[in-house]
Amino acid sequence: MARAVTSSRAFVGLRLLVLPLVVLLLASSLAHARTVYIDDTLYAPVRSGQGTQFRILHNGLRSGTAVTLLEQSEDSGYSKIRTSQGIEGWVPTRYLTNQPIARDRLEAANRELEQARNQLQELQDRMSEVSGERDELSSREEQLQQRVDEVTTELEDIRSVSANALNLDRRNRELQESNQKLKNEVEVLTAEVERLEARKESDFMLLGAGLLILGMFLAVVLPWLKPSKKNDTWA
Repeated sequence: MARAVTSSRAFVGLRLLVLPLVVLLLASSLAHARTVYIDDTLYAPVRSGQGTQFRILHNGLRSGTAVTLLEQSEDSGYSKIRTSQGIEGWVPTRYLTNQPIARDRLEAANRELEQARNQLQELQDRMSEVSGERDELSSREEQLQQRVDEVTTELEDIRSVSANALNLDRRNRELQESNQKLKNEVEVLTAEVERLEARKESDFMLLGAGLLILGMFLAVVLPWLKPSKKNDTWA
């Protein structure tokens, strides 16, 4: 019983020692893993080992397929790869290349060229739009400048008319003041005439009264001044 326990502990200890080594090996292989591509070969079969005698895991990877390089053996001429589906196996190293195949590079270049052409066309269209907007703005600027000139002329006319209006208003006030003075003088003269007429009437009344009194006086005095008939006969 004690021997079984000791054996079990030894097995567990061995597993604890092996497990870190496995983890280190996996980490090392992952650290050196990089993306490579299947070269210009129609199909590259993936095998379970380093040679044609090993079982085929995948019927063949198409040219240009990106895979992850896990390990490379110079002795056997095989490299261990992992596909995007998670299949791990060995393929001849000569089927691998560090760059995409010429067909894919050509397609990528064509896509970039088409994209560049589209961008160039967009830039040309935008340049045409900007040129049209610039011409429109230039025309609008000329119209605005013409309108500014017209408004400036109108403003000068308004200023001239305003100056004349101010002069006319000032002259009108002066004439109104002169007219008021003349009215005042007329009123004074009218009052003086009325006073003179009233005085004239008063003088006429006094003169009439004086003449009346003089007539009455003469009517009384004249008979006394004439000689009587008796006195004439006696004489």
